[in-house]
Amino acid sequence: HVQLVESGGGSVQAGGSLRLSCAAAAYTFSSFCVAWFRQSPGKEREGVAGFDGDRGTRYRDSVKGRFTISRSDNWENLYLQMNDLKPEDTAMYYCAAVPVGNSCSNAFTTDYHFWGQGTQVTVS
Repeated sequence: HVQLVESGGGSVQAGGSLRLSCAAAAYTFSSFCVAWFRQSPGKEREGVAGFDGDRGTRYRDSVKGRFTISRSDNWENLYLQMNDLKPEDTAMYYCAAVPVGNSCSNAFTTDYHFWGQGTQVTVS
């Protein structure tokens, strides 16, 4: 079992920025397909940003140009830089991971095995 731990959430005003981080205890992300998801009350969980295997990044249309997914150089952390935040970005944000070797050609439809506990983002 891989434990994922998110951090960096908080409350900001519209137009502000936050950077979310995700770490995998005892692992590095070099061995995993990874993505960020979010869920707000009464709504289904939705993909926000992820890596389509080794073919590049995928972003939800509503966050394109505002959010950036990245990994640290040592592959120990996954980040989500969120700029120009809007009230509709308010949600619990989760990182997700699955070992490479599983099908992860589409970051948003991959069957992720591991999920973090989430970090709350509130935009007012």
